[in-house]
Amino acid sequence: MPHTIRLRTDVFTKAARLAGFRSDYALAKAMDVNRSTVARVTSGELQPGPAFIGGALVALNPMQFHDLFEVVPNTGRSDPP
Repeated sequence: MPHTIRLRTDVFTKAARLAGFRSDYALAKAMDVNRSTVARVTSGELQPGPAFIGGALVALNPMQFHDLFEVVPNTGRSDPP
């Protein structure tokens, strides 16, 4: 079964607030992604991509990958051929 990366939303949100980011806009700017990307990933609407993951690790340093993300089985449905 394929795997995917999922954001640990509670840890991510707490780390962002402790780092001084008071809005998704401020956090997105530090991560160099769109504010809508932060909102969509934290709501679970969008899976975190490379730019989000890299931006989160830079903006929320010293947090590490395993602190903010987890590898889980991909339970998404694939489209029929």
